[in-house]
Amino acid sequence: MLSDLLLLTTELRYLAYAALLSLLLWIPYVLAEIGTRGLTRAVGYPTGFYDDLPAWAQRCHRAHMNLVENLLPFAALVLIAQVAGVASDLTALGAQLFFWARIAQATVHIAGIPWLRTLAFAAGWIGNLLIFWAIMN
Repeated sequence: MLSDLLLLTTELRYLAYAALLSLLLWIPYVLAEIGTRGLTRAVGYPTGFYDDLPAWAQRCHRAHMNLVENLLPFAALVLIAQVAGVASDLTALGAQLFFWARIAQATVHIAGIPWLRTLAFAAGWIGNLLIFWAIMN
């Protein structure tokens, strides 16, 4: 199994890492919700989801939703590059840029640093554009 992971291309490996990030990023804000509302209310369908959660937990939820929204185009581009056989140093760079920018974006978003959050988002977007460029050329 580990040997199969080592055979992954850089792009597919970073796609797996980004998927893992998405699988983990919900945990802090759900724990904050349980801590704020209690388990019974947290597993129900409360209204006003953000109203009583700490600001960092609200930002964590938004960072997770933003990652979910951007993971689909990234995954599509990585898979198209793989199927089309155009994976290259440029697509690998795009995948690495996307992933590390998403780590930075989530970190600074949760910390509440607006300009860095936007720059990190833009860096991830550029990573996607690099992969797109490689596919189309």
